[in-house]
Amino acid sequence: MRILSIETSCDETAVSLVEANGGLVKPRFSVLGNSLFSQIDIHKEYGGVFPMVAKREHAKNLPLLLEKTLKQADEYSVTDSSYSTEAWDEIKKILSREEGLFDLFEQNFETVGKPDIDAIAVTYGPGLEPALWVGISFALALSNLWNIPIVPVNHMEGHIFSVLLSEEEKPIQFPALALLISGGHTELVLMKDWGQYEILGQTKDDAVGEAFDKVARVLGLPYPGGPQISKLAELAREKNFEKVAKLPRPMIHSGNLDFSFSGLKTAVLYYVRDNPLTNDTQRADIAREFEDAVVEVLLKKTKEALNETLAKTLVVAGGVIANKKLREEFLKLEKEFRDLIVKTPTGAMSTDNAIMISCAAYINAVLQPDILKKQPTILANGNLHLDKDK
Repeated sequence: MRILSIETSCDETAVSLVEANGGLVKPRFSVLGNSLFSQIDIHKEYGGVFPMVAKREHAKNLPLLLEKTLKQADEYSVTDSSYSTEAWDEIKKILSREEGLFDLFEQNFETVGKPDIDAIAVTYGPGLEPALWVGISFALALSNLWNIPIVPVNHMEGHIFSVLLSEEEKPIQFPALALLISGGHTELVLMKDWGQYEILGQTKDDAVGEAFDKVARVLGLPYPGGPQISKLAELAREKNFEKVAKLPRPMIHSGNLDFSFSGLKTAVLYYVRDNPLTNDTQRADIAREFEDAVVEVLLKKTKEALNETLAKTLVVAGGVIANKKLREEFLKLEKEFRDLIVKTPTGAMSTDNAIMISCAAYINAVLQPDILKKQPTILANGNLHLDKDK
């Protein structure tokens, strides 16, 4: 099965073409083409992602990324036959909400032949709704032009199945537990089987990635703050700087599986207020203490969830798993919990990308083959949850 996927949930514009097979027993994915444009440099001046700017950049870059991806996959061909006037009228209507996108779409694909694709996958939530709508509209336009079915994908499900691209041969065994940690999410999810989820705990306020960025701003570090915090924390450990800063471990003894990181960010703010920053050694000490606090809380809650669920597989995914300290500590759980399989995505698959959206679309298509026979109504849902039970 060949899946063209589109991801525009936040500030990464991504398009990929993936060939999938093996079913649920042994799913395998071959990346035929993959293109991504990161908007980090654009959003730096705002200190975070500005939704309407992200929307504009998605519309500007999607046609170019699709062309690049099709050429990588050797699926870009010019056709002598023209698409019907009715098709273009419908596409113009679909893209009317995205300024300038129809002109770019027509300019780039008016003479491009239909590629060898079985389905188009697109993220419809969670995320920034203005950004999500660009990807959805683009996918609907392609679907109409080439008469290819669409599979709507939950972005968080994409993160879960990003581990299927790992070079490790160990399959996911159920029940499985997923810890999803990103800029917008921190949640523990029980996977009873493929496509069956139950949220066991989630953040009550800031997500862990959001906390990293906010603390980085307090320390005067550039956006995005997560990698900057991690770099300083690693320096503090390597140089064995004296441990001076002391920060709380929020909700570590709460008796449930929920999280809270807003108070931790506030604790850093108060600490810096009372202990003005004068050098990078101080910053590194605070970064290490903050990172240690986050890791301790995430580990404690995850261990509690593993004991409660008797999960056979632990999936840790989302952009924050790119953090070196966090990854190292969670991989150690394989030794602590007998017969536990810990799966994390490769570095490139940790952050938002379109390949993981193809993975999720394939699993959903195998579970629900009829999804390829009908055109669903797709609406952007910025607060979409992983609480379905198929």
